[in-house]
Amino acid sequence: MQKFISVLLVVFGSFTLLTAQTISSPSDFLGYDIGTQFSRNHQIIDYFKTVKKQVPNQIKLKKYGTTNERRDLYLAFISSEENIKNLETIRENNLKNTGLLEGESSGNDIAIVWLSYNVHGNEASSSEAAMQTLYELLTEKQDLLKNTVVIIDPSVNPDGRDRYVNWYNETKNELYDTDPQASEHNEPWPGGRPNHYLFDLNRDWVWATQVETQQRIDVYNQWMPHVHVDFHEQGINEPYYFAPAAEPFHDIITDWQRDFQTEIGKNHAKYFDAEGWLFFTRERFDLFYPSYGDTYPTFMGAMGMTYEQAGHGMAGLGILNDEGHILTLVDRLTHHTTTGLSTVEMASKHAKQLHTEFAKFFNNSDLKYKSYVLKGNQDKLNSLKALLSKHQITFENPTTSKVSGINYSTGNQGTLNVDGKAVVVHSDQPKGKMVKALFEPNAKLSDSLTYDITAWSLPYAYGLEAVASTTKIPSAKLLGRAALQTLSDAYGYVSKWDSMDDAQFLAELLKHDFKVRFTEKPFTSNNTKFERGSLIITKGDNKHIPKFLETLNTIAQEQAQPLTEIYSGFSQITPDIGSPDIKLVNKQKVAILSGEGTRSLSYGEIWHFFEQQLHYPLTSINTDDFGSTNLNRYNVLILPNGNYRKVFNDSNMTKLKDWVRAGGKVIAVDGALRSFAAKDGFSLNYKTSDDADEKKDNLTAYADREREYSNNLITGAIFNAKVDNTHPMAFGYDDNYFTLKLGSSAYSLLDSGYNVAYLNNTKVFSGFAGKDAVKNLDQTLVFGEERMGSGSFIYMVDNTLFRSFWENGKLFLVNSIFMVNNNAYEL
Repeated sequence: MQKFISVLLVVFGSFTLLTAQTISSPSDFLGYDIGTQFSRNHQIIDYFKTVKKQVPNQIKLKKYGTTNERRDLYLAFISSEENIKNLETIRENNLKNTGLLEGESSGNDIAIVWLSYNVHGNEASSSEAAMQTLYELLTEKQDLLKNTVVIIDPSVNPDGRDRYVNWYNETKNELYDTDPQASEHNEPWPGGRPNHYLFDLNRDWVWATQVETQQRIDVYNQWMPHVHVDFHEQGINEPYYFAPAAEPFHDIITDWQRDFQTEIGKNHAKYFDAEGWLFFTRERFDLFYPSYGDTYPTFMGAMGMTYEQAGHGMAGLGILNDEGHILTLVDRLTHHTTTGLSTVEMASKHAKQLHTEFAKFFNNSDLKYKSYVLKGNQDKLNSLKALLSKHQITFENPTTSKVSGINYSTGNQGTLNVDGKAVVVHSDQPKGKMVKALFEPNAKLSDSLTYDITAWSLPYAYGLEAVASTTKIPSAKLLGRAALQTLSDAYGYVSKWDSMDDAQFLAELLKHDFKVRFTEKPFTSNNTKFERGSLIITKGDNKHIPKFLETLNTIAQEQAQPLTEIYSGFSQITPDIGSPDIKLVNKQKVAILSGEGTRSLSYGEIWHFFEQQLHYPLTSINTDDFGSTNLNRYNVLILPNGNYRKVFNDSNMTKLKDWVRAGGKVIAVDGALRSFAAKDGFSLNYKTSDDADEKKDNLTAYADREREYSNNLITGAIFNAKVDNTHPMAFGYDDNYFTLKLGSSAYSLLDSGYNVAYLNNTKVFSGFAGKDAVKNLDQTLVFGEERMGSGSFIYMVDNTLFRSFWENGKLFLVNSIFMVNNNAYEL
């Protein structure tokens, strides 16, 4: 028997050696030792394709999408030959195990591990590690693949990666410079971290605003892995972070998920200890906000984890850190390869238990709220349903007329009258825990010191009335959308104005050179009352449009936009269509500042909004060129969140004011307001806390200072703002608006100008806000307009485009562009 085992060992050893000789190592393929150069995205994908050709029975490649810059997105499925043959059966059995797919599972216990690399483009060591991990799995670690399928996404963000790598490769010295002040360690704006539209893809998992995310989560939900790891990098002086995560944990996370990530962390520690590598756990990176690459999988039942290696875009190929250690790319990719393989090892060892506990996660019978019922604007309901469909979360219509529960408008117990158009989302579906995370009125927070925002509840984000019920609400399958009637000949046609669908319709009309009017006062015509902001397209205004009615009908049908016909300019209740209170919409020429001084994420949000949502042209002007820019070519200038201290010197500020006085509009977002607060000629002013509170803070013990400071913080909390919906900036809104406040900056109400939205009740509806910060918010500005000459400065204290998920705020920006101070000149 002993002799037989020895023979088997020799045979297995020979097989491993033969396999290693068959498969090209990354260094052999690249033509340089891995880690001595940064590899471009196409080289990484080509390496995976080469390995696929060399061992076709153990790896399957799937192209799952394409980026904005036309780079392909790939997944690699790696396992034993037997498992690759049965890959579809393994996938289906896993879904059947959760109830996501009907039928009985055939009972295999194959662990599914998904490893995601380079979601932040300038955290570039991880894609190098992806190649090395693939090689080692198929050579030295073959035994782990007998009961494990490993899915590798080698580059989640190839556009960002290549932006970083191309810059670094063209910038670095032949022998890389370890001096942190060297140019190769200091990326120019906007850096390689974000994708094409400068979005942070690691915070987009739930909102799925970006094409990379949309394509990835489609495949993710087809597989629902048991383990998901997101590989990152952090500052050069912080060695390595791995699970277990920090508090707060969202309360849907199970004890098993908590415990097993600790066991995985201990396994990593074993390998790091053997090499004397430094690491830390249970700090900074919590599991609360649902849209991360660790939390989204966790809320979908997986072991979701973030691994953070020291480095980031600053590190390059090698850098001298503050402790006198030279951190190299070789170090960084080696550490990531080690934790990746250790993760697969733990999944393989515990495959059966992973299956058992994964199935348990999808039992949602103990959730407090059984149904979430929402009603309101149909366009907003449709947008919400589209989001839920992306995540394969089901919804229906209520079959009752009244529901009771926690009313989101008040935060208290109440009732809601509903009809068949309302939406019901039940929590007793397989993804019920994700439903809870997205819909619950106020998520339980075990620790106020968090890594991200603490409020995102979808009824607030979409501007919908809602009730969370502890009893299951009777419901049935949703009704289909009614077909639109073909337009007939009339004096004019009126469109409602209360959603982004309406804004997109306006943009499409302007693109086709239609003349469109909007009303500043309610009017009644054809026995229908039309509210402020309603769009009016008259036959008389549009004689220049060939086949006017046919073209309008086509656009309305394509946009699914209902229009009401009116047969006279004489209104039943004034104003009449020719009234000065009904104005033409200017075909605005809009510019935005970009480059140094602007926050790239804020710029990207606006850029993406114009190109992918509003579908309206936008001109970007670099801040370095502002002094020489002819502003008279534009009607509107948007200032994203940023620090414009160097941009708006005395000369440029005078130039900006003169342009506004002549009829221009400036829209300042978030931090851009600091350029005007407490400055000559502006009524915008800061509101600050009492000096006594600041002195008290200075007496706080050093060890307690961070936690004490949280009293002054707002980490993404929801407040109810009072709205003057007679002002054009608020057309289409009710007299209150739930705003997502991202920080504690506060501005007093405008002495001269219009306080369009403001806080006069600082109750926190959802999320964390420190007591001192909340006290300081009373009677502060949310949105406002200040006239200067013929033009306007528009202040948006809260960023309505933050990560592009706060759907209910977007119309404020559109109104600011097209309807506020419409006396401004048209080019």
